[in-house]
Amino acid sequence: MTNKKRPELVKEGERLDDLQLGGLELIQNPGKFCFGVDAVLLSDFARVKEGETVLDMGTGNGIIPILLSAKTPGKHFTGLEIQADTAEMARRSVRYNDLEDRINIVTGDIKEAADIFRPAFFDVIITNPPYMLAQHGLKNTDDSMAVARHEVLCSLDDILRESMRLLQDKGRFYMIHRPFRLAEILIKMNAYKIEAKRLQFVHPYVDKEPTMVLIEGVRGAKSRVTVEPPIIMYERNADGEQAASVSKY
Repeated sequence: MTNKKRPELVKEGERLDDLQLGGLELIQNPGKFCFGVDAVLLSDFARVKEGETVLDMGTGNGIIPILLSAKTPGKHFTGLEIQADTAEMARRSVRYNDLEDRINIVTGDIKEAADIFRPAFFDVIITNPPYMLAQHGLKNTDDSMAVARHEVLCSLDDILRESMRLLQDKGRFYMIHRPFRLAEILIKMNAYKIEAKRLQFVHPYVDKEPTMVLIEGVRGAKSRVTVEPPIIMYERNADGEQAASVSKY
């Protein structure tokens, strides 16, 4: 890491968050959607090999490409983000961390991803998509947080269709989502020729139902899925209070 402090890259109202990973920091705006534990879990779950190229659909502030650049030996990471101001902030984070040679942020629509990037293909596509359907409790479709949480600007079908078009044969697809939509997700992945190969459920506590599911798919693969041991986010201490702990059972 050769980065020197560059305060001019952080605008008024923004903050720098230490990622606790190789000195990396991320520019975030507290008034917009900030990354959560789901992005960290997804970056841990994804398998990126040496020399591979990765596309992050709906990259937001660029957290996933930045994390993957430190956690994996991947050759190059591209983030696609439709909101121009958010994409611009992600580019500043890339510059702040001196990662311009490994990460590129593109402003564009997921629904047009194949047209944007072809003739290029990717070894890995990763996404932390909106979990909720557009009509589910949505009040303000212009709000950046609504865009991040609800299928306002893209749907699950859009993501899977464009992933099918852009993945190499036997390329890998990674996503984190809500378990209540798992049946729908698996059916649609199969329809778009992305076969589910690996699932891992994330539970808040060992005795609580899962709140997230991590999914790996492979384009053009045969049907066979492995369910990995669950991730338990927290344990309770002797007083029954929450004690931070991430473990696998």
